[in-house]
Amino acid sequence: MSAGRNADGRELQIPLQQCALSLAALSLAQRPWPSDHVAGFLPQHGGFRDHFVATPEPKYCCESCKLVLCNPRQTECGHRFCETCISEQLSKPNPVCPEDNLSLFKDKVFRDVCCHREIMALRVYCRSEKNGCKEQISLQQVMDHLNVCPYFEVPCPLGKCKEKMMRKDIPEHLSWKCKHRETTCEFCMQKMAMTELQKHKDTVCPSFPVACPNHCTFPSILRSKLTSHQHECPKAHVTCSFIRFGCNFKGLNQDMRDHESSFASEHLRLMATRNTTLEAKVEDVKGELLERYKVLPGLSSRLSETLSHYEEMREKNRQLDQKLNTMQELMSSHSEKLLEMELELRSLRSVREEVETLRGTVESIRSRVATLEGGRGGANPATHTLETQLSRHDDMLSVHEIRLADMDLRFQVLETASFNGMLIWKIRDYKRRKQEAVASKTLSLYSQPFYTGYFGYKMCARVYLNGDGMGKGTHLSLFFVVMRGEYDALLPWPFKQKVTLMLMDQGPARKHLGDAFKPDPNSSSFRRPTAEMNIASGCPLFVAQTVLENGTYIKDDTIFIKVTVDTSDLPDP
Repeated sequence: MSAGRNADGRELQIPLQQCALSLAALSLAQRPWPSDHVAGFLPQHGGFRDHFVATPEPKYCCESCKLVLCNPRQTECGHRFCETCISEQLSKPNPVCPEDNLSLFKDKVFRDVCCHREIMALRVYCRSEKNGCKEQISLQQVMDHLNVCPYFEVPCPLGKCKEKMMRKDIPEHLSWKCKHRETTCEFCMQKMAMTELQKHKDTVCPSFPVACPNHCTFPSILRSKLTSHQHECPKAHVTCSFIRFGCNFKGLNQDMRDHESSFASEHLRLMATRNTTLEAKVEDVKGELLERYKVLPGLSSRLSETLSHYEEMREKNRQLDQKLNTMQELMSSHSEKLLEMELELRSLRSVREEVETLRGTVESIRSRVATLEGGRGGANPATHTLETQLSRHDDMLSVHEIRLADMDLRFQVLETASFNGMLIWKIRDYKRRKQEAVASKTLSLYSQPFYTGYFGYKMCARVYLNGDGMGKGTHLSLFFVVMRGEYDALLPWPFKQKVTLMLMDQGPARKHLGDAFKPDPNSSSFRRPTAEMNIASGCPLFVAQTVLENGTYIKDDTIFIKVTVDTSDLPDP
């Protein structure tokens, strides 16, 4: 946008097009400017202030500002106002028409399109009339004319220049007046802005003649050749080329030839001395190399011994790995047996309590029978029959007790089991169980079974509170176990579902610690179980004990472990 003024002195905003300086400056000056000029054409407030050729009729004038209507609006009472003038009136409280004092209502003010069309057809002088333009155009054509008017004031098209001139004067301004016009350096022929020419000559122009810094007889030297001139300048300060041999002469370049010719024998003596010193050092290096060479056979034999020892250690390490894998398999089988024994012990405890109760009942019955026999004075066949029936009932009671214990165990498993692939394992008495693990009494704990569905995989979790393998004594180790289920024959094998292990944070931050893995289809841990459960697989370094015991993961001597198995892509059996 550029600023211009009309005959009344009002400033207008005119959109301009930026363009580069070129040889076609005349065509640039005559080029039309953009046509999006509504913002610069319409007055900011009130009506048009243009110089009209004929005095406008009163019907074209605003009742408020008395200027020619701009975007005319007509009220209910028939008076016309500029758009900005009527908006100002309506913004007042209880607005009234200034001509007849009748109330004004915003919804009863409408655009007067016919009046607007007539006003835009009125003839006016060009807004650059004060600069010499004599054009008469309709009000609607004002901006189209200003975009090409040779008398309209515009800024310099180069952008950096802040001067303004009439459009017809642009070629002259770009040719020799503008300080930012493009020019050519007469030494290197490089093009640049006029404001940068002198700086270019004084600092970087490679073809600009400069004086020798040593003030030699050469009058001027090209800046690009100044460096090479320094090597030949007779006034340049140089050092003798034999300085590395011990010559310390420093002087002018023109004196160097005299020095080299007069001190040739001295230079040869310095070179001979340096050569003798170097030969002595070479002999010393040779002797040192010979001494080291004598040591090489011993080092070679020691290296061979080290390599053979390394191979032996690798073999022992491999054997230890095999033994470790065997021990892990044995421990896994022992853990399975311990789990079975623990389940049996749970059932036996409940059976034992019921048996004790039944024994008390039988003993009371027997005492009563003995009392009855004593009262009758001796045994009789009825008493013998009763004892036989009691014995038979005892046997039947024992059978029922065993069945009830088995049913009770099944109900307990079903009550705590989940069938959505998620396990929330609550481990109480953490400190006691941790001490038992440290004392090697109970190294690991098994969770209750959980399932991916009613007819899905059967699984459980296994935790080492004092760590296992690499994490023993420093970490809590957590593993996932695939168990033998009743519907394994209907399920796809190997087990391929994603498993997520997580230690729950009981604090308000809920910063749970977790890890996830995809089962290895080649691992025996995820094949169809042939025993009660497969070998456990998981994270020996699941969480450091310092992190576990210093955070908010233990509360009321209890921790919670969550195991989630992805069942989204699991097919129905």
